[in-house]
Formats: sequence, C-alpha cells, structure tokens
Amino acid sequence: MEYQNPQTQSQTPQNASSSSEHTTLSLRSKFLHQVRTNLLFKSKWAELNGAMGDLGTYIPIVLALTLSRDLNLGTTLIFTGVYNIITGAIYGVPMPVQPMKSIAAVALSNPDFGVPEIMAAGILTGGILFALGVTGLMRLVYRLIPLSVVRGIQLAQGLSFALTAVRYVRNVQDLPKSKSTGIRPWLGLDGLVLAIVCAGFIVVVNGAGEEHNSIENPDNNNRDEDQEPERERPISRFDRLKEKIALFPIPSAFLVFVLGVVLAFARRPKLVHDIAFGPSPMEVVRISRRAWRDGFVKGAIPQLPLSILNSVIAVCKLSSDLFPERDFTATSLSVTVGLMNVVGCWFGAMPCCHGAGGLAGQYKFGGRSGACVAILGACKTALGLVVGTSLAAVLSSFPVGVLGVLLLFAGIELAMTSRDMRSKEDSFVMLVCTAVSLVGSSAALGFVCGMVVYGLLRVRKLGSEKPCSAMWMHGSGTP
Repeated sequence: MEYQNPQTQSQTPQNASSSSEHTTLSLRSKFLHQVRTNLLFKSKWAELNGAMGDLGTYIPIVLALTLSRDLNLGTTLIFTGVYNIITGAIYGVPMPVQPMKSIAAVALSNPDFGVPEIMAAGILTGGILFALGVTGLMRLVYRLIPLSVVRGIQLAQGLSFALTAVRYVRNVQDLPKSKSTGIRPWLGLDGLVLAIVCAGFIVVVNGAGEEHNSIENPDNNNRDEDQEPERERPISRFDRLKEKIALFPIPSAFLVFVLGVVLAFARRPKLVHDIAFGPSPMEVVRISRRAWRDGFVKGAIPQLPLSILNSVIAVCKLSSDLFPERDFTATSLSVTVGLMNVVGCWFGAMPCCHGAGGLAGQYKFGGRSGACVAILGACKTALGLVVGTSLAAVLSSFPVGVLGVLLLFAGIELAMTSRDMRSKEDSFVMLVCTAVSLVGSSAALGFVCGMVVYGLLRVRKLGSEKPCSAMWMHGSGTP
C-alpha cells in the first residue's frame, strides 16, 4: 500500500479553495479589463458625433407613439439608455438600440392596438428571439442564409430609410399620425433651406465616409512594385486645412442636433413652462388575454422576420464587415435583443432591438467603440430621470427636416454595404430581394423571394455548366 502524507491530505482542500478563488479573481479582473477596453474613447468628438447617428429613426417613432398612444417616454428613455450602456460594454462597438418598427407601424395604424398590446408583442417577440439564441438555432439560421440575400435586406432597409428621410425633408409631417400634410416651405425655422444647409454641412465635413474594406481599392493591391512613383505635388493651403480638420474632427451630426434643439425653443419660446422635472411614474403594465392574443397575431408575427433578418443576421454581418477584428455571433445578438424586451416591456418601455441602419449611421458619423452608445445611453437615462415624459414637448417642436437629414445619411451608409457583390448572380439575387422588399413593404416577403431565386440558381448550376436553354436545344436537335 502506498503511503500518503496526512499533512499533504489536510492541505489539499485548502489549496483547491485558494486555487478556485484565484481563478474567480482572475476571471473578474479579465471581465473588468474587457469592459474598460470596450468603453474606451477612440476619439471623444468622433464618438460623441457618432452617438447622434441613430436619432433619425429613434426620435420620430418614439415621439409618435408617445403623442398618439400614450407611451411612457420617461420609462422608455431610462430602459433604452441602460440598454445602450450595457451593449456598449459587452460588444465594444456602437451597437444601436432602436424601436421595433413593425410593432410601431401596427400601433400607429390601428387605434385599438394600445400600450398593453404593444408590450405583449414586445415580450413575445423577445421571448422567441431569446429561445432561438439559447438553443443555438439562430446560429444555424445565420449560416444557412447566403450573403446575397443579407445584402438585399440591407439595401432595401437602407433605401427605405433614405426615401423616408427625403419625405421628412420635402413634406411637412404629422408624426403622431405618420402622414404628410403638405409641401414644406423653403424658408422658416423648419424650412427646406435649413435642411439643405445641414445636409451640405455634413457632406463637407464627413464626405462619403471611410473605406472599411480593403477590397474596395483593388487597384492599390494590384499595383506593380516596379512602377515609378507619382511625382509629389506641392502642398496647398487647402491640403493643410484638410489635415487640421482630420486632426480635430468636427462633430457635424452633434452640431446639427444641437441646432435643432435651439430651433425647437426658438419656434416655441414658452416651451420651457411645459417641462416638468422629475422621472415619470413607473408601473407594471397589465396585459389581458385579448392583449396577448392581439399582440402576438398583429404585432409579434410581423415583427419576427424583420427582427431575425435586420436586427440579428444583418447586424451580425455588418458588424463583422465594419469591425473585422472583433468576433460577433448571431447567438449573442439574439439573446441581448430577447432580454431587453422580456425585461423592459413589463414596465412600459418601447419594444427595442438592434438595427443595421442605426449601426451604419453611428459608424458614418464617427462611432468606433462602445463609448459611442454609452454616451447616448447616459444622456437618455439622465433625461428620463430629470424631465421624464415632458421631454415630448421639446421633441414635438424639433425640426423634422433636420431629423430627415440625419436619417438620410444613415440609410445611405447602410445601403452602401451592398457594393461588395462581385458576381452577376449575387447581384441578381440581391436586387430581386431588394425590389420585393421595397414594393411589398415586407422584408419577410423579400427574403423568401431571394431564397427561392438563390435556390433556383444553385439547382441550375448542379445540372451542368451550360445554360438550360442550350441543353434543351442540343437535346431536341438530335433525331
């Protein structure tokens, strides 16, 4: 029998305990270090500017539901602000938090679809997305959907944002009813001239945006090493000015938003008296059986395809394109979207999700880290605690044309991600998916048509490399 030292035996549990404590401390320190890294400012002004890139979609939807369906704006601001801070700390990129658009559209078009139905739809949609993420089914869906179909959904969503933005700029809007009431005048504190000047200012400062993919410049990669370098031209004053602007970036979107706030008070000087300080009362929403049924049939079912495609699949792909050094999974995105709604909707917060358009907009205006959305989240939370729902009075006077300008650039940035389709077949599938999505006003319908066309093209390739028409003519020509 082998002899064992009793002293060693007595020290073994203590060593195991100290080892486990050391492991726990190590994991905790790694987690805190990762959070600090994710919330690190790449550039203070650029991150602040990027935080404004998502407001073109956030403000109109939330304001319309607040004024027409009595949505608790204060609670929505607090919860979405906390969501912004958490997602920024987790992902380390400007991951947006946007209202669920399909549920909002149903609520604005149906007078019987009130707050209980909205919250029921959000809880059910979030619960399904959470289940898909936890079980790993969302990862399988992400792997099965071809890139050309994803690009078609992104292109359709980007063009839809851009068209909506042009309508905001061109026509006077009644946001609570989501209707245009006439042609916008040229002059005034919310006129066409103001919107055009703001758009021109953003173009001059930001240009067409940064190239984030090396494939965009194939000529640079194929350049002959033996080729003589071009002659250096003298540096002009304009070049020096551009260098100074690059060193000290101008927060164009932030300045445009601040201008909009100032003009809101200028349009209604008595607006200050409508602001009530203090948070809005928060309570659990009572949801009846009928509200659960209507929320599922009218809200959750139309929202699910859009959330799966645009909030998870498209965001996961776009995040990998914009930030290739980071690892994003469809599972984590599906879980975070699910948890946001399973928790917040019970207290009256607007159902929310991630969105490719918001991510593209924040990237367009300079957002590069989680600090971008953390700033936005801190501002939302502070406004929700300080002024609550009374903030709707300020937002209702905000120039809609200025919001349209911010939304326009977000939509264009999202649509431009589809320019990496190199083959004619991929472009064909993408454009079919885009056309059906836009004309049918349904991302789900466009997705189905895109998948069918993609499958037919794959079947056609499996038969032979020759076109089917040539094979048919060759076969029928022989006696």
